[in-house]
Amino acid sequence: MWSELEALYRSEFGGFVRVARAITGDRDSALDAVQEGFADALRNSSQWQHRGPLVGWVWRCVLNRARKARSRPTVELRANDSRNGSVETGDDELRLRLAMLPERQRLVVFMRYYADLEYSEIAAALGIQVGTVSATLHAAHSALRASLEEVQA
Repeated sequence: MWSELEALYRSEFGGFVRVARAITGDRDSALDAVQEGFADALRNSSQWQHRGPLVGWVWRCVLNRARKARSRPTVELRANDSRNGSVETGDDELRLRLAMLPERQRLVVFMRYYADLEYSEIAAALGIQVGTVSATLHAAHSALRASLEEVQA
């Protein structure tokens, strides 16, 4: 288990930090949440028992830590925080609209677009069905689209 966790940490650290930062509101809290989440995953590995992908178990641990450390319900990302640089610093309106989404929708959006996780990995991390991930992401898209159309009208 240790070597699997180490490999996951090394390969996906940036994604964990991006999502944790979106939840906590600041980089230091996000880094702490990732570190503590991985420690929890290792410490409580007997609870996992191979009942799903390891990445889902670790995401659940990191998300729980990030939620506990949340300083405010906002989305603070900068262009260099995004994997492909698509988030612009001038996107304050989008950040505001993301922050207004219900928590599950925000988490699904963060995990899908900020960490580039597959639906099955998101489902495992949140303890929901893959179809629920799809429906939640669709609802988030619809809410964001409607909200942004109101601003443009």
